[in-house]
Amino acid sequence: MFDLNELERAHAIVGQAVPATPAHAWPLLSRRLGTAVVVKHENHTPTGAFKVRGGLVYLDRLKRERPNVPGIISATRGNHGQSLAFAARRHGVPAVIYVPKGNSVEKNHAMRAFGADLVEHGDDFQLAREEAGRRAQFEGLHMVPSFHPDLVLGVATYALELFRAVPDLDVLYVPIGQGSGISACILVRDLLGLKTEIIGVQSTEAPSYALSFAAGKVVTTETSDTLADGVATRFPDAEAVALVCKGASRIVQVTDDEIALAIRAYWTDTHNLAEGAGAAALAAALQEKSKLKGKRVGLVLSGGNIDFDLFRRWVGTDAPATA
Repeated sequence: MFDLNELERAHAIVGQAVPATPAHAWPLLSRRLGTAVVVKHENHTPTGAFKVRGGLVYLDRLKRERPNVPGIISATRGNHGQSLAFAARRHGVPAVIYVPKGNSVEKNHAMRAFGADLVEHGDDFQLAREEAGRRAQFEGLHMVPSFHPDLVLGVATYALELFRAVPDLDVLYVPIGQGSGISACILVRDLLGLKTEIIGVQSTEAPSYALSFAAGKVVTTETSDTLADGVATRFPDAEAVALVCKGASRIVQVTDDEIALAIRAYWTDTHNLAEGAGAAALAAALQEKSKLKGKRVGLVLSGGNIDFDLFRRWVGTDAPATA
């Protein structure tokens, strides 16, 4: 999909707007898991999530190849839309973003603040995406998919930072939404010749990639009823499924209760706020704690964009954070 020189160039593009995010070893998290842990803090980007990297690289190429593009359009549950709105504004390109009805209020506010024309449509992401595609054809807008080589290339810049900072990771847990994050980690690991075991994480309520991994082909689901909206995917991308099947060791499924526990653990142990998808990697590591003794574990905290009301309702501000 890309070579190391292309990745270095993408990192320079991303770096104009996004400083390298930290990879911290937190003693309390290590104590909780019973082994050495490093967290890659993608909640520290200008949009609060890793997706902004992909948007910057995608818009950079689009603007160079189509300088008169009339506008972009896409669908999202939040972080992809914030990424595109952020990047489109930097390039002076109008952005229309579709979200499902009932989407995160605070993510909607953020997308509008970054300059997006936000439209609510349908009951889930898939319906919003289909309507965005119809409008793209009708109005001649450029449709940005949720998975694309340029998006993966941009996202891969966080994997490059992480693996160069901590090349001796034994295991890396990566949440899976539409697949750009785990695909990027697999590709960068292989480019650098590392042996890190990469483990995907999905919700038990939205297991399309876990089912696809088990079957060795794309498997869709009828619902994606998890509170972790960043991993609420029903229709996996075929290219991402192929990469995950080839390069991941396994996919762990976690419950919403396990994710809530992980969100609390991040807060008490690091004072970082994680959204549901952002805490999924820690939830999986806690589930597999007995397998990790003596290993150096990496966790991708992919984002911190959780609505305050959802945090209170789901996580519970007075709930104990015990493993």
